[in-house]
Amino acid sequence: MIEVQGLTKRYGATTAVDALSFEVRPGAVTGFLGPNGSGKSTTMRMVMGLDRPDTGWARISGRLYGELSWPLREVGALLEAHTFHPGRSARAHLAALAAGGGIPRARVDEVLGVVGLSDVAGRRAGTFSLGMAQRLGIAAALLGDPEVLLFDEPVNGLDPEGVRWIRELMRSLAAEGRTVLLSSHLIGEMALTADHLVVIGQGRLLADTSVRELTADGRSLEEAFFALTSGSAEYRGVTTQPVPDAHERSRGVTKPADTERNPR
Repeated sequence: MIEVQGLTKRYGATTAVDALSFEVRPGAVTGFLGPNGSGKSTTMRMVMGLDRPDTGWARISGRLYGELSWPLREVGALLEAHTFHPGRSARAHLAALAAGGGIPRARVDEVLGVVGLSDVAGRRAGTFSLGMAQRLGIAAALLGDPEVLLFDEPVNGLDPEGVRWIRELMRSLAAEGRTVLLSSHLIGEMALTADHLVVIGQGRLLADTSVRELTADGRSLEEAFFALTSGSAEYRGVTTQPVPDAHERSRGVTKPADTERNPR
């Protein structure tokens, strides 16, 4: 699984992620929700070893990303759409990744079929639309058949059919027992896809709970989300923390947590 403990990242006077802790367990789609600029992408980058935290750690199956023996076989990630050489074909891009990760070449055509790019596998990736680039990024994440998967806004650029395909893919991957962390700003889509939610605001944990628990009082997920991020939510049995205002954050001051957690 993915374990995040006390993760903090600062850029100068700005705290992007603030003492963040949560777990992502196998067999479920965990939705990673938060307003723009809340620290979701930064957190995912630290999980993948692309950014170094100032304090805390993020581990995959008990190890830091840099300690994994065969990273592509253990964890796959789509953090940005255009992470390929524009002059290479989709097949050549995946073949290069496979060669570097010790993955059989036959796997390339398998994942191209999974994401629906078989017919354009020979085209230069630089000519792809955003939706096609997203599909190629998903293919790269799946290439090593990993048990742990992270997707940052994978539905960007996809048409309604593509969005539904992403939803079904995420749920099928979780049903296979994989660990799936999915970030999206589409709250309605998250309600249809995620089983569990980690909600953050200004880099801090606001809620770590199931979709069912968060909406148990009859609110829609969208209503519950905006109540949480505005600081007005009070949910029994839901882990919540208030968000410090901009003045407090600029001075490095955080409000004391008002937390109530479900007994496990």
